[in-house]
Amino acid sequence: MPVKRFLQDRLGSGFGSGRGSMFRPMAIMLTCVALVFGGLYAFMSFRSAMLKQFLAAMANPPQTVAVATAGVQDWRQTHIAIGAFRAVNGADLALEASGVVEKIHFNSGDDVAAGQILLELRKDTDTAKLQALKASAELATLNLRRDQAQLKIHAASQAAVDADTAALKSANADVAQQEALIAQKTLRAPFAGRLGIRQVDLGQYLGAGTTIVTVQALDPIYLDFSLPQQALKTLTVGQDIKASVDAYPGEAFTGRLVAINPKVDAASRNVQLRASVANADGRLRPGMFATAEIAVGAPERFVTLPQTAIVYAPFGNSVFLAQKSEAGAKTPPGVDYVARQTFVRLGQTRGDEVAVAEGVPEGALVVTAGQMKLANGAPLKFSTSATPAIDANPKPVDQ
Repeated sequence: MPVKRFLQDRLGSGFGSGRGSMFRPMAIMLTCVALVFGGLYAFMSFRSAMLKQFLAAMANPPQTVAVATAGVQDWRQTHIAIGAFRAVNGADLALEASGVVEKIHFNSGDDVAAGQILLELRKDTDTAKLQALKASAELATLNLRRDQAQLKIHAASQAAVDADTAALKSANADVAQQEALIAQKTLRAPFAGRLGIRQVDLGQYLGAGTTIVTVQALDPIYLDFSLPQQALKTLTVGQDIKASVDAYPGEAFTGRLVAINPKVDAASRNVQLRASVANADGRLRPGMFATAEIAVGAPERFVTLPQTAIVYAPFGNSVFLAQKSEAGAKTPPGVDYVARQTFVRLGQTRGDEVAVAEGVPEGALVVTAGQMKLANGAPLKFSTSATPAIDANPKPVDQ
C-alpha cells in the first residue's frame, strides 16, 4: 500500500490509530480532486490543440479554378467603329408638276439606266397649248422676215423690225416654257440604279412632290462611320477597311477609305469617315448598320489572354497567376499550385482576347475562371469544365 505508507511518512505514526484516522478521508478527497483537475486540464489542452489544427486546415481550402497558358500573338492596332451604309447616289423620285398618272414604265425592284422614262402624267392640254405657242412663234418669224425685207427697200422702219425681233424672242420663250412644263410631267431616272417599291398607280392624281419610287445606286456603296480624334494621325485616304453586318454573319466585305471629314465634331470630338465598299451582288443596302475595322501600323507581338482572366478595378487591373508552391509551404495534400496576384497593363481588345503589354510573362499559367474567390497564397485545384470560350471574332448564337 504505497499511498498509506506515503501518508504515514508525512502524517506520523499516528496514522491509522484512533487519533490519526480523522486525516484519512481528507487525504483521499484531496487526491481525488487533484486527479479530477489534472484530467480536466489535460482534456482542455488536447481540445485546444485539435481545434487549432482543424482551424488551420480549414482556413485555406483549395479553390477550383480554370487556367490557361499565356501565349504570344502578332497583334496589329485596329480601329473599330459602328457605321451605316448609304448609296453613292440615292433619291426618292417625285414630279414637280401635278396631274393624273397616264403611263407607268417600270416595276418595283427594276434596275434602270440613267435617263430611262419611268412614269408619265396626262398632258393633252399642255401639248395642245404648246402647238398654239409654236404657231405664234412661226408667225413672229414670218413677220420679222417680211419687215427685214421691206426695211431694205425703205418700206418699213427699223423700229418695226426691232419690235418683230422682240416678239419672236418672246414667242420662242413661251414655247420653251411650255416644253419645260410638259417635261416636268415625265419622270426619268436621274442615274443608273435599282428601284424600290412603286408608291403610285395608274389613274391616280399626284400632287407636286409626291414620292413615286426610290432609286439607289448600290455598287459601290458608301459606309459612313466616326472615330475619335486621336485616330487621325493613323488614318489616310486609301487605307483598306473591312466591314461586317449582322445580316451575313462570318462574312467580311472589303473596301477602302475615300474621305476624311476636315472638321472634327465639337460635341463628340469625333471625325467622320467615309469608305467605299464593293457591292456587285447588291446584298448591302443603304441604311444597314455595319462594323468597320481599319488595321493601322505594323504588327506587334503581345502576350494574349482571355478577357475573363482580367480583374478590373479602379486602382488597377490585375490577374491571378498559378505558381508552384514553395518548399515547406503549408498546403493541403495533393495541392501543388497557389495563387499570386499581379498587376498588368493592358492593350487593345479583340473579341474575347486582350493584349497584355506588361505584367505577365509568356508561358505563365493564368487563372481564367474562379478568380473572384481567390487571395494571394490560396491553394489551387485545376478544372477544365469551367474553361471559358476564347474567340477573336465572337458571334452571337441563337438558342
